[in-house]
Amino acid sequence: MSEPLFAFEDVTLVRDGRPILDHVTLDIPTGGITAVTGPSGSGKSTLLRCCNLLEVPTSGRILYCGTPLTGFGSLDPLTLRRQVAMVFQRPTVFAGTAFDNLRAADGSLDEDAATALLSEVGLEASYLDREADTLSGGESQRLCLARALATQPDVLLADEVTSALDEDATGVLEELAHRLVAPEAQGGRDLSVLWVSHDPAQVQRIADRSILIDAGTVTA
Repeated sequence: MSEPLFAFEDVTLVRDGRPILDHVTLDIPTGGITAVTGPSGSGKSTLLRCCNLLEVPTSGRILYCGTPLTGFGSLDPLTLRRQVAMVFQRPTVFAGTAFDNLRAADGSLDEDAATALLSEVGLEASYLDREADTLSGGESQRLCLARALATQPDVLLADEVTSALDEDATGVLEELAHRLVAPEAQGGRDLSVLWVSHDPAQVQRIADRSILIDAGTVTA
C-alpha cells in the first residue's frame, strides 16, 4: 500500500492561546482533487498552509509521502515549496511583466517555456509582455497559477482561489484544476490538488473527495 500524500498525526496548532487545529489525524491520498471545506474560521486554510510549512504545528507531526515536514530527516522548506506549490486567495503579482513573474519562479525559463506555461492556464503568448499589475483579477490568478507550475510541482495547494472572481473566471480555474490532475497521457500533469473552498456547490463540482473541518477538527 502506498504512502499517503500527506499524513497528519495528532496535529494541533495553537495561535494566541486558541487551537486553530485541534488533534487532527488524517490521511490525504495522492491524486485527483481533494477539497477541504467548512465554515469561515474553521481551520481549513491553516491545514492547507501546514502542508508546505507556511504554518508549523504546535504539536503532532505531518508527513509528506512518508517524509516528516519537521524534525529529524525533514525536507528543507524551500525544496518542499517547489514540490508543493501554492496559489492564494488573492492573486499576488510581482512588479514587471508576466514574463518577469514567471522567471521569478524559474530564472532559466526562456520565452518558449514561458509561453507554454501561459498556454496551459489559458493565456495567450501576448501576455508575456503585459505589465502584471494591469491584468484583471481572473488573469492575475491564472498568472499566479502559471508561476506556481513553473517549478514543476507534484502538488498544488489552492486556497479559496476563486472567492474573489466572477462566475466566468471561476469556471475557467475549475476547468484548469480538472485538466491539471489528468494523466500526462491525456494532456494533464497528473498533479495532486488540495483545494480549499467554503462553497458546497463548488466542492460538488470539482472534488474527487472532500474533508470537512469545523472548529479545527475534522468532522467528516
